Amino acid sequence: MTSAVWVVVAFAAVVLVAVGALVASRVRRLDRLHVRTDAARAGLESACERRAATALSVAQVLARIPAERNRAEGLRTAVAGARAARITGGDREGAENVLGRELASVPRALLPDPLLADLVDAEQLLALARRVHNDAVRDTRELRSRRLVRLLHLAGTAPVPEYFEIADPGSGVSVRTRRAAAPARPPVAPPT
Repeated sequence: MTSAVWVVVAFAAVVLVAVGALVASRVRRLDRLHVRTDAARAGLESACERRAATALSVAQVLARIPAERNRAEGLRTAVAGARAARITGGDREGAENVLGRELASVPRALLPDPLLADLVDAEQLLALARRVHNDAVRDTRELRSRRLVRLLHLAGTAPVPEYFEIADPGSGVSVRTRRAAAPARPPVAPPT
């Protein structure tokens, strides 16, 4: 063989090694992103369940108030709908939004402070879990859309992850701001 042939063979070997390394790194990254998306989905499911359990506790408190019994029943129905959608694979986002609207209509001044704190925490955790999940889905879908990944079918048979879009709870609701502030006392004039 001539030296020109060796140069071509060496160049082809370098290109193959480089392409192999690139493919291997994309496969590893894609696998990590799918694992991240699965973990984020599990966290989202956990946050949804925590909010549902807190909503049932809120419904128990409201059921003791005669004027709020209908609202308590609406909360129970919304929780049952969200849990059923999770099991059957129905319109999960719609069911979670119904539960969110029911919770938003609850007069928070009627709730005891510990339960209100749990509700606010559950709503904030769900909003955070949804953002984390959607960020993971965005990153995974972005990598899956790259030409090399599509051309070589590096994603295999893994399903394309889907975004989870629900309305975030209203901002500004917290344990400290839920009760009306006590009226301010008029200033006392210093003795003269």
